[in-house]
Amino acid sequence: MLAEVLLFLQDEYGNAGSRTHSYGQRAKQRVNRAREEVAAVVSAKPDEVVFTSGATESNNIAILGLEEAGTRTARRHIIATQIEHKAVLEPVERLRQRGFEVTLLPSSADGRINPDDVAEALRPDTLIVSIMAANNETGVIQPIPDVAKVLDTHDAYFHVDAAQAFGKITNHIVSSRIDMISISGHKLYAPKGIGALVVRRRGYNRVPLTPLTIGGGQERGLRSGTLPVALIAGLGTASIAAMTNHTVWRDHCLELRRGLLDALKPLNADLNGDPEFTMPHTLNFSIPGVDSEAAIVALKDIAAISNGSACTSQSYDPSHVLVAMGLSQKRIQGALRFSWSHLTELPNWSAIAERLHHIRTP
Repeated sequence: MLAEVLLFLQDEYGNAGSRTHSYGQRAKQRVNRAREEVAAVVSAKPDEVVFTSGATESNNIAILGLEEAGTRTARRHIIATQIEHKAVLEPVERLRQRGFEVTLLPSSADGRINPDDVAEALRPDTLIVSIMAANNETGVIQPIPDVAKVLDTHDAYFHVDAAQAFGKITNHIVSSRIDMISISGHKLYAPKGIGALVVRRRGYNRVPLTPLTIGGGQERGLRSGTLPVALIAGLGTASIAAMTNHTVWRDHCLELRRGLLDALKPLNADLNGDPEFTMPHTLNFSIPGVDSEAAIVALKDIAAISNGSACTSQSYDPSHVLVAMGLSQKRIQGALRFSWSHLTELPNWSAIAERLHHIRTP
């Protein structure tokens, strides 16, 4: 991936919007190939891929971009969940402040939403349903295929924030009933600062999005600005690598997960999230008597861990995800989030568990 990025930073520096010379033409060809590579992961068409700066921007376009259409058609009801990333919850809140009605669905204690709750919340004026594919704090995979079936009989737009899932779980976000999919490049080892919004067509009709950035008309008018060809090339390459190596990478992550679970058994750790529906590279847990801040300090020389997502690590507020799951205050205060990848060598789980044991309080 790095070699591909460097090629378009150092040697091929053409603007993909320039059609009059070979430099621009080669840049455009690489961008078009990246569209094909990204689209293949979710069974979309290449011209349905809109490149953005990442999942945050994609989520904003998908949600705020529907404001005008919702107002014009008097469909001003939004459904999301209480466990969404702030990049979904805050745009939804912005529309609530502008007069839209919002239903935030609850989570079970295991961190999953119930598709039946989606069915019950639907109204004739529901404009959009936004549900993440997998949670960024717990790693819990949401029942996206089941929600898609619920929406088969309703014309609300279905948006899936797939930042955590794209390229890591297969056959989960490929349904043609999903209208929009948000993608973050750095989650699959592409450069930071690149992502995409897949905007599927219904027949010949596109989702009626109003662009948030104007002045150039790039990306079929949905996202103006000169395309960062090097970053796009990196995302395309990373997408293909994730598809090609999916099974091997998944199995490696599962092996690491089993090792951590075995090491935690003597500590009677409580898993925060349904273990049957959790991403192979993430584990959120609490150990009775262990404070998360103390654990982070105790492990800082052998492991880089957190007590929440990187996006909210500067906040001292309790995790809104774990609160929505109904966990006790002590369990939330002790929650630790471990994550790894196919690049992670076997950690010394025993040493980590031993240190956690030593900082336990009665």
